[in-house]
Amino acid sequence: MDAFSNIVVDAVNQIKNAVVKIDIFKRQHEKMILVGSGSGFVFSSDGLIFTNSHVVHGADKIVITLLDGSESEAFLVGEDPDTDLAVIKTYANGFSVAKIGDSEALSIGQLVIAIGNPYGYQHTVTTGVVSALGRTLRTNSGRLVDNVIQSDAALNPGNSGGPMVTATGEVIGVNTAVIREAQGLSFAVGINTAKDIAGHLIKEGKVSKAYLGIMLQEITINPRIVNFYNLKTTKGLLVVSLEKNSPARRSQLQEGDIIIGFENTSIQTSHDLFKLLNKDRIEKWSKLEVLRNTQKLDIGIYPTAQAA
Repeated sequence: MDAFSNIVVDAVNQIKNAVVKIDIFKRQHEKMILVGSGSGFVFSSDGLIFTNSHVVHGADKIVITLLDGSESEAFLVGEDPDTDLAVIKTYANGFSVAKIGDSEALSIGQLVIAIGNPYGYQHTVTTGVVSALGRTLRTNSGRLVDNVIQSDAALNPGNSGGPMVTATGEVIGVNTAVIREAQGLSFAVGINTAKDIAGHLIKEGKVSKAYLGIMLQEITINPRIVNFYNLKTTKGLLVVSLEKNSPARRSQLQEGDIIIGFENTSIQTSHDLFKLLNKDRIEKWSKLEVLRNTQKLDIGIYPTAQAA
């Protein structure tokens, strides 16, 4: 085989036994009816599995299938529709545990590999490159998901919840969506965000986060501005748009602003901001540090709880 093929095969071999097919059943007239399927992957030795919230939401029964074809029932630990993430648990044996990577270490152009079960075709592999980092994605339900990785790896219905991995087989994202109207655009929630969400779901079964209502994109700041203001960061979050009736819309924040700090803490990535928007910031006056053209401004904002 050629070198590229060897890289992909080696990465797949490391992750494939951790990937599961997920079938969703709902009770209709006292019978369990199959209503959908998706993907997931085991991330702990005690059988905890990452998938998407939209895959398992409202399920009366969840059945997973391992690589060897064995089936077992799984149980919902918790879900967070705002990030489209869910954790389920299996008591089955015979799986491997995925190696978790660092989504903050990704670079645009880096090779990524997606594994899932599109249209029921188990353990389908596609490849692509990272197209953009730190995107905010609007889901089909209208919610905004932060810290999303954009790639051109082909995804289809059934890929949802499967892993996006690097050439070394490390999971750096949870596949979440494809824009059907566009060609070659697919998205995954960064694994660093997923790990934070999993901690909340395992402890409480849900996530309480402060909400700003901003669509963001990670960018590099002009070096002249960095030097002029002696900034601690060379990157920031470009405000792409503001949601209607949101804290951001009610503040003096504007589209085109670049967020570089929150409550006196430097911000470089969407994940940096995500970590700071914990439930303790809900309904507390907060300060955003932004760049607007060549000005550096402090803007007050009043985060709220995310609407259900």
